[in-house]
Amino acid sequence: MISPKTLDNAVATGLITAEQRDRLRAMETAATPTAGVDGEAVEENLRLVGGGNDLFVTVGIALLTAGFFFILTTLTDSRWIWIAGLLVVFSWLVAEFVTRQHRMKLSSTVLALIFAGAALSALVLVAQVRYDFAQPTSLWQVLALRQSVLPAGYLVLGGTIMAAALHFWRFRVPIMAGVIAIAATLLAFLQTAILLYDGVAAGQVAAPRLEDVPELLRASLYMPLACGLVVFVVAVALDLHDRERRTVWSDCAFWLHVVSAPMLVHPLFIMATGQDVAFGQIEPDSSASIMLTALIAGFVYVALAIDRRSLLVPTLAYFGTLGIYYLVNSAANTTGIPPFALILLVVGALIITFGAGWQSIRRLIVRPTLPAFILDRLPPIRA
Repeated sequence: MISPKTLDNAVATGLITAEQRDRLRAMETAATPTAGVDGEAVEENLRLVGGGNDLFVTVGIALLTAGFFFILTTLTDSRWIWIAGLLVVFSWLVAEFVTRQHRMKLSSTVLALIFAGAALSALVLVAQVRYDFAQPTSLWQVLALRQSVLPAGYLVLGGTIMAAALHFWRFRVPIMAGVIAIAATLLAFLQTAILLYDGVAAGQVAAPRLEDVPELLRASLYMPLACGLVVFVVAVALDLHDRERRTVWSDCAFWLHVVSAPMLVHPLFIMATGQDVAFGQIEPDSSASIMLTALIAGFVYVALAIDRRSLLVPTLAYFGTLGIYYLVNSAANTTGIPPFALILLVVGALIITFGAGWQSIRRLIVRPTLPAFILDRLPPIRA
């Protein structure tokens, strides 16, 4: 077995690329898998923490960044554009050592987030100076400043996407896929809002009345649902590209599933149950309970089929805090048990059950219900 240090030296000397080194490590991991709870291989490895030294270096990065930030605020007399720009350069240079040379997982993720946050802050500050508009206090003020807001939005969000893409091209840090997805979604929201405002201003779209606001809010759910579906499809495509979960694209798919899950769950939850868009309540009838149960079962089945707990965890968390409450509320009223206790019981039991026997449940549910040509494209079901 070739040691990690030897592989890192091979990358440093140009003998192999960083991606080839990661694939070799993944092949070694696949050849000697870690045993799961019931003796089966751990199939959804999230390469987020690289060991105790990685945690140690992460603490050092946090302290170093904080110290560098406070020094900059003193030396630059709180000139925030300079501070944000220098933090971008700082995080990039540190990543050249931590990420490119040593491939520390958690440290690289933290550095990537620092880079993305600093780049976003710098772009926001540049947009404020360049377009010179007052800080809006409401959505309508944002739309009224359309001539400035739209190019500023493209500068900020488009610049963030480009910066994250450039960082990913250089360092291959998977969380940047999630950053790109979030920025692209916000850009789509901004463009849609501007188009709607232009339609109202031009008389092509009727201005909503006060009584139309609930229906308008409900219709607005189609936007996050569409964006969530796009992100989800991209994540599934990456999963199918890397069925064995051996390359960085698998980790990118993980973060895309994390981003897409809330955008899918919330609109479908409201549409399926008839709940108000804001903090309303589900009509306590049998049809809402049936639709909610079917929706939960659908998400569970999809998560099992694509072998992604990252899709299931946000789903259970959301339904656990909102949906399951209404499913168990009648039982709570008759038994006197607090609904919150039943929520914890149901969600906790589901998480433990799926966590302990994930592959067994996949074999039991997915294998008999899908044709062979689809199973051959999905992540393999472990024996």
